[in-house]
Amino acid sequence: MEEKQTIETIEVTRKYPCRKCLLREMDQNAYMESLYAYIARLEPGIKADETIYEKRLSVCKSCNYLNEGLCGACGCFVELRAVIAQNVCPYQKW
Repeated sequence: MEEKQTIETIEVTRKYPCRKCLLREMDQNAYMESLYAYIARLEPGIKADETIYEKRLSVCKSCNYLNEGLCGACGCFVELRAVIAQNVCPYQKW
């Protein structure tokens, strides 16, 4: 399974994933592409409906805690939290 994910990441980013790098050491564009590739690979049964996902992101965009894609209150990547159907906002905004 890990090998398949590595191949998919390489296909999307055209770069090998760095498994031992900190975020600050990684190319920002490659990292963002890797996050979106991860979201795309999620099983359909795990992902929130696209309409729900977009509504959640809309709420997060209007929230004062949002800071560069991170929730300043809980520390999550809002796009990753919002895409999982069973997840909730820890501050009950969605």
